[in-house]
Amino acid sequence: MKKSFNLSRFDFVTLRLFCAVAQTGSITKGAEACHLALSAASRRLSDFETATGSQLLDRSQKGVQLTSAGHLALQHCIRLFQGLERFNSELSDYSQGIRGHVRLWANMSSLTEYLPNILHTFLSEHADIRVELEEQLSGDIARALVDGIADIGVLADETPLDGLTVLPFQTNELVVLSHATHPLAKLKTVDFKTCLQYDFVGLNRGSSLLELTSRMAEQESEHMHMRVQVRSFDAMCHMIAAGLGVGVLPLGVCVSQVEALKLKVIPLQDAWAKRKLVVAFNPQRELSPSAQLLMQQLTYASA
Repeated sequence: MKKSFNLSRFDFVTLRLFCAVAQTGSITKGAEACHLALSAASRRLSDFETATGSQLLDRSQKGVQLTSAGHLALQHCIRLFQGLERFNSELSDYSQGIRGHVRLWANMSSLTEYLPNILHTFLSEHADIRVELEEQLSGDIARALVDGIADIGVLADETPLDGLTVLPFQTNELVVLSHATHPLAKLKTVDFKTCLQYDFVGLNRGSSLLELTSRMAEQESEHMHMRVQVRSFDAMCHMIAAGLGVGVLPLGVCVSQVEALKLKVIPLQDAWAKRKLVVAFNPQRELSPSAQLLMQQLTYASA
């Protein structure tokens, strides 16, 4: 039979103390942050470990470090306090006429190209609903849906989506962007393998677009020579305009920069350049009425 512990034995002072100790690497500093005597803090931590049946902290003369069980406990504590903050925020909003909250996480492509107009329409029709929108990497969005941190996600369909309900959203046309004097700028269209002989400008590690292009390079038995990596599509455009390399971007997100920076757009011939975006949610976590309304708006926009 699975052993459990009594949650009623924990108070928020102890949980905040544990988080403070984990973050500072010191029981003394953690106790000071929580305004507790060192002896009282040590006793609370020992009682916490006894109640969980696990050693959460490795203690040494150099300080303390989290054990594997401690890392797990810290993740749950952080989520608990995030939930309490949302609880407080939503109740406060409710008193001011807000009747619903939706946590929407989206990747950069969808956030830049599609969601502004969709959300403008949705919020114009539903002024009593607040949408908490976060830009995140596609892989992080999928994990947030599984963990219940996000209600709805908009992300790339090449992301592992096991256990999630997935609906079509939009299709990105990926193109190559280059400086006007770059050798590729003379071409009307290009295949990705041809591009691989040149330097690239790309997004930082963890981006689903970077993962996609890197995987396609491997399939061509080639390697992407990444000269510069940045955090946004705008930054990519400026680096390309500076002649630091070519980049693969969704056409819709770079239209305004193409004219302003005098860049050249070269369509990709490869089939994977028609990149699909999807809307996803966790079927094991029931969507609120507000989230259901937003899902309807997102799927309607994809029709």
